[in-house]
Amino acid sequence: MSIPQERRVVTAIPGPKSQELLARKQAAVPPGIGTTLPVFVTRAGGGVIQDADGNSLIDFGSGIAVTNVGNAAPKVVERVQRQVADFTHTCFMVTPYESYVRVCEKLNELTPGDHEKRTFLVNSGAEAVENAVKIARHATGRPAVVVFDHGYHGRTLLTMTLTAKNMPYKHRFGPFAPEVHRVPLAYPFRWPTGPENCAEEAAAQAIDLINKQIGADNVAAVVIEPIAGEGGFIVPAKGFLPRIAEFCAENGIVFVADEVQTGFARTGHLFACEDEGVVPDIITTAKGIAGGLPLAAVTGRADIMDKVHVGGLGGTYGGNPLACEAALGVLETIEEDDLVARSRRIGEIMLPRLKALQERFDVIGDVRGRGAMIAIELVEPGTKEPNPTAVQEIVKRCHAEGLLVLTAGTYGNVLRFLPPLVIPEHLLEEGLGILEKAIAEV
Repeated sequence: MSIPQERRVVTAIPGPKSQELLARKQAAVPPGIGTTLPVFVTRAGGGVIQDADGNSLIDFGSGIAVTNVGNAAPKVVERVQRQVADFTHTCFMVTPYESYVRVCEKLNELTPGDHEKRTFLVNSGAEAVENAVKIARHATGRPAVVVFDHGYHGRTLLTMTLTAKNMPYKHRFGPFAPEVHRVPLAYPFRWPTGPENCAEEAAAQAIDLINKQIGADNVAAVVIEPIAGEGGFIVPAKGFLPRIAEFCAENGIVFVADEVQTGFARTGHLFACEDEGVVPDIITTAKGIAGGLPLAAVTGRADIMDKVHVGGLGGTYGGNPLACEAALGVLETIEEDDLVARSRRIGEIMLPRLKALQERFDVIGDVRGRGAMIAIELVEPGTKEPNPTAVQEIVKRCHAEGLLVLTAGTYGNVLRFLPPLVIPEHLLEEGLGILEKAIAEV
């Protein structure tokens, strides 16, 4: 039975049943597990989330870019239901199964570049990034890893080290992993000499720091998000990514694209690297890969991936058969429903509306993004001073009206929008209207 694609607010948000469940959560779960909007979900699909009190909210979050094909896409549901009746686990490293191989074959085919590739599967984006670093170090025999300002790569010890932002991701969790070095990102809105100089100057600064402070010959990998996610949906200035990739190729450095948040049609391409024709040596994927089931992948050049010794990669649950079937259902849905084009259409609707709001409200400093990965950065009017207070007030008003929105940004001043790619256009328009009203009231 499909869920009615309509916003419906019948109680305060959160309502009494959600508040009761929240009290149970607070008694059972440590406070370190935060909650953006404490409504407890009973059903979800298309562009809506239903809660325990009967409210139906417009979803502009997709579980942080996970449910690109929706929360209960038919092809995903059908495949998982069939698989769960056959077997739930054997461990691919013990007795393998075909669905794991099929997912790897598809990723080898679909990810950027026509070179020979290898893929293996793990459980999470952080695990994928960590394995990419392991492989790069093994293949090159070098220790150093270079990452960028505003980057986010996960919460494990190594990926927390790779992540730029202290609070809440790193605060008091040190000491951190060694041989991780950070260089500037081409952040057009905040580049000191203006966006027109951003790509060239940021690339030059990054390369200069690598050469002088680390030594290119010591660098195993450069790890970068093609669009910085948690850092604020920062789209690097055109030309920056190709120059960094070129530098890596010139110096035997493994170029790792962290497409955990940007992958699987989210940005108007199947993968964000395609926008500038960048072909990574290794690409990490997760989030949108399996419609909500835990799965991630590391895909890379065969000559790099094949260097690791037998037994050096793996994990008990990596490539679980249920998640593999879900991933195959996701890939079928993206192709058959042309969700790459749908992502572009969402951007064509949202970006003009948001840019029109920027003209009206000087609290909006920047509007940016591609496809269905879009953000607005809020500032103190007349300045570029971050305005996290305005963000929190707008979020509060949107949530009260039944629109789920997420925040981001190194300075906590970014509203990010990640609607499911299958959201009906009337819900998209209605959500934008709620957002406009909330901004106008701040």
